[in-house]
Amino acid sequence: MMLPQEIIRLKRAGQTLSQEQIAEFIAGVTDGTIVDAQIAAFTMAAFLNGLNLEETTALTENMRDSGDVLSWKNLNGPVVDKHSSGGVGDKVSLMLAPMIAACGGYVPMISGRGLGHTGGTLDKFDSIPGYQTCPDNTLFKKVVKQVGCAIIGQTGNLAPADKRIYAVRDVCGTVESVELITASILSKKLAAGLDCLVMDLKCGNGAFMDSLENGYKLARSIVRVANAAGTKTKAVLTDMNQVLGHSAGNAVEVQEAVDYLKGNKVDARLHEITLELCGELLVSAKLAPDLTTAKHQLQKALSSGAALEKFAAMVKALGAPADFTDHPEKYLPQARIIRPVYPQQAGFVSAMHTRDIGLSIIELKGGRTSPEQKLDYATGYTGFCQLGDYVDDQQPLAVIHAQSEDDYQRAADSLRRFITVCPGKPKLSDPVIDKVE
Repeated sequence: MMLPQEIIRLKRAGQTLSQEQIAEFIAGVTDGTIVDAQIAAFTMAAFLNGLNLEETTALTENMRDSGDVLSWKNLNGPVVDKHSSGGVGDKVSLMLAPMIAACGGYVPMISGRGLGHTGGTLDKFDSIPGYQTCPDNTLFKKVVKQVGCAIIGQTGNLAPADKRIYAVRDVCGTVESVELITASILSKKLAAGLDCLVMDLKCGNGAFMDSLENGYKLARSIVRVANAAGTKTKAVLTDMNQVLGHSAGNAVEVQEAVDYLKGNKVDARLHEITLELCGELLVSAKLAPDLTTAKHQLQKALSSGAALEKFAAMVKALGAPADFTDHPEKYLPQARIIRPVYPQQAGFVSAMHTRDIGLSIIELKGGRTSPEQKLDYATGYTGFCQLGDYVDDQQPLAVIHAQSEDDYQRAADSLRRFITVCPGKPKLSDPVIDKVE
């Protein structure tokens, strides 16, 4: 038995930890004998000195085994999931789960809260009145079996060690570590008992992996560790040099997701990325023979209303109002001030400082500066411009949802700084960059 501070010291000195040492540390995280300060020190040492493949795998498996590992033996279809490395305006999970369920897959999605400048899927669902983001495992499994999908947060019994480490990383500057991201993502996903996983690896100035090189590094890390652990996994690298979709925030992104499933105001980039990720899952799970066929199946699930029905059934089964998808605006919280912000000069949107835009949502109290902070789910942005859009004194950069005039003004000033407007139309990049299998 080794003292926690000795394990931290070894990693601080750049030494390789044994599987036994990692197991001891994670056991202490789980039972509470290791305090938050020690978790912060360990994650900083790992961030600065790195973890090799064996250390990362051991960390992943011990975090997975810190709680329950689910089994889905009684389902008549493949169990699949998707995870995003994090972005601004990324609400793909909200549509993907019901779309896959409508095509015959089962999606037990264990999601997280906002981390750093990125929004969290769980925070978005917390904006829906009555929705249980942390049900017990019995209800979770019941909803997955009956509906085909359930999006929840980590219960106390699913990867509880990761739950503690995740919260500390968010506020101690160790979010971007490739190895810690890998272990955090996969501990939850492997605990969910998946057959197949697709990773949405964001690259760009609004992603944790701001360079394509780092994006490939994380993609390879996740694919190697997950496949070694027996879960068929591939990664799709997608562009995050701009806000994804027309909204960024919590309740506003739920509204956009419902609109998407209804076929209203569908953003082209959001649609392309969602179809690509869904399609790769259907092919991996052998629910479609190829990507083209998979995308046809998904389009049918959308146009027929089947995907919307799955979303409605999921939120109802987890406690939301039965008519939520009919009238989401009746239930989602609304900000006191909803007002557009216009550019200082007319022209084409040529660039965004997407990470800073994500941080501006935190200033609107739509994200956290401390682990226990309560969010304002109503704040954020809608009608957000996209690269290549023409903006002027009639066409805004975005519509700000804020709770006070001061908050509105700060957000307006931020967006004018963080969105570049030029006379000429920029060259646009493809939303899907590459794949790693």
